[in-house]
Amino acid sequence: MMVRLQLLLLLFFLLIVKTVAQNSSQSTASKQVSTFIIEATQLHTAKKIWVYLPKNYVTSKKKYSVIYMHDAQNLFDAKTSYSGEWNVDEKLDSLKAPIIVVAIEHGNEKRIDELTPYKNDKHGGGNADSYLEFIVKTLKPHIDKTFRTKTKKKNTSIMGSSLGGLTSYYAVLKYPEIFGKAGVFSPSFWFTKDIYTLTKKSKKIKSKIYFLCGDAESDEMVSDLNKMEYLLNSNRCSCLNLNEKRIVKGGQHNEKLWRDGFVKALLWLGY
Repeated sequence: MMVRLQLLLLLFFLLIVKTVAQNSSQSTASKQVSTFIIEATQLHTAKKIWVYLPKNYVTSKKKYSVIYMHDAQNLFDAKTSYSGEWNVDEKLDSLKAPIIVVAIEHGNEKRIDELTPYKNDKHGGGNADSYLEFIVKTLKPHIDKTFRTKTKKKNTSIMGSSLGGLTSYYAVLKYPEIFGKAGVFSPSFWFTKDIYTLTKKSKKIKSKIYFLCGDAESDEMVSDLNKMEYLLNSNRCSCLNLNEKRIVKGGQHNEKLWRDGFVKALLWLGY
């Protein structure tokens, strides 16, 4: 567990260092991406939000499905990412996907706290309830009011990696009436055993869940994911095809794995 925490801290340190180093570089975010600041009273701070709109949004009158994503700094722009962006905007452009992406910037030193649902005895954290409450009660109503969105759960997804994968999975358990789909990439299930207990107690999990990880991330990543899949299938029939698992041979805990897996996850989850 200590090794995994050290990895998270190292990745965070590299994020800070590279972000500072790239401040003068050119942005790679497309013209479809914009940002705004919103008060997050649940977190006692303000949050910077990145929004991707499809190319035909302005000329169209139709409504769009929405994906809520974490760690916005790493999704659209090489200037703000620390080990390569996900290229979410370019990938959606190529698909001509009728989707709006709403991405929340992580809280820097508060990232571990915001993206973990339970406190770890050694590493702290445990404030994901407030973070998700911000998304559900403040951010989503603002997005639905400001943009033409499809508001039903079947049109509302949540997606993230590492700690963002953990809290995305937690989100569909805590708010099944809000999030009908989740992309759960390299989830940090190691952070708390309580997430397994919650899964056992959640008997009516109807959201679609796409799991992705690499077999070279850590000694426990694949076994942790298999354990969670087993618990899910114990609560709901696998015949429903509500969860999918993809394990990438040689895949490591990095942006490349998540970038390469984004489109397949999106297509399986549907929009």
